Parts: sequence; C-alpha cells; structure tokens
Amino acid sequence: MIPANTRGPGGVVVRYGSDDAAHVLSVYADPRCPYCKRMELGLGAVMERAADEGRFAVDHHFGTFLDDSAGGTGSMEALAALGAAADEGQKPFFHYLRALYADQPGEEDDAFADRDNLLRPAEEIEALHTEGFRRKVREGTYLPWAAQVSLAFETSGVRSTPTVLFDRTPVAVINSLGYAVTPEAFLAEVTER
Repeated sequence: MIPANTRGPGGVVVRYGSDDAAHVLSVYADPRCPYCKRMELGLGAVMERAADEGRFAVDHHFGTFLDDSAGGTGSMEALAALGAAADEGQKPFFHYLRALYADQPGEEDDAFADRDNLLRPAEEIEALHTEGFRRKVREGTYLPWAAQVSLAFETSGVRSTPTVLFDRTPVAVINSLGYAVTPEAFLAEVTER
C-alpha cells in the first residue's frame, strides 16, 4: 500500500507542490534528526510558500538511520504516520511534518515509537481530524512503505541530514553554528540558479 501524493518507484518520495514544477527542491531528512528539526522550523514555511507560488516543488526523502544509531523505532513509526498524513493531502502532510518536528523528543528519546505521541501533534491540524488518519497511525498501516522509503534513502548516496538539493545542486540550510540559515539566504541560493 502506497500513500497518496507520493512519486517514484514504490512511491518513496513525498511531493509537495505541482507535478509540473520546473524546479525541484529535494529534502533528505530523518524525523528524529535535531538538525532537520532546526531546518524545518526555520525554513519549512518558506519552502511551503515558495512551492505554493510555483517556484519549485519539494520532494521529501526520509531516512530512519537514527533508529539504528540511537536505538528504537521512532523514525520508522514517524515516517509511517507521515504516510498517513500524505493520504489526507499535501498541506496536511507538510503541516504535520512541521508539527512532528516541533514536538520532536531528544535524539536519544524514542518517544515517536509510541503511536499516541504521533497522534498528539496532529490534533492542531484540522485536516487530520479523521478516523482514517488515526486508524492508519494506530495500526501502522504504512510501516511496510516506510521501510521501502528508508531503503531508498540508504541507496541514495546521501550520508547526512538534512541534505537539500535544488535541481541536484547542494543548498546550505544549516549554518556554521548548527542552526537554519535565514530565509533570505536560503531564497537567494535557490533564486540565483
């Protein structure tokens, strides 16, 4: 079973934006990654707005390597829940992604392995107040899909998160201090190309 709003073989990429976009911003992230959280909370709304304006589409590629390095299953469970959100639409997916990062536990805390902890951030997103979404999260409907997404990440050649590419060219999203670059700096990088 593959969620809606996905693309590529096996639907391993979650798209936000138009299928006809002239440019693609590829975002590689792990739901438990603290630097991904900084990127998403600092630049996620900027990426969303730019995609809404048709400047590019955002393709999300998710890894779950922190489950291996820190222990647990939280990244895989969060990814399966993101698949359930993608079924509800592009906006609910993007807003849920941001809500998950805002509620992200410490890197060593496997709190996302508890499905109740994955449902809590969805309470603030009206489009996710559906029994279908809640059931898919509770039942782990998209865990097999999440495993395929994770495998695709492992074979992508990307070795760290967050990694962001604009039409396959690397874009800086984290500064030397370990925080998100400014929206202005980010937009300048993707506009000058």
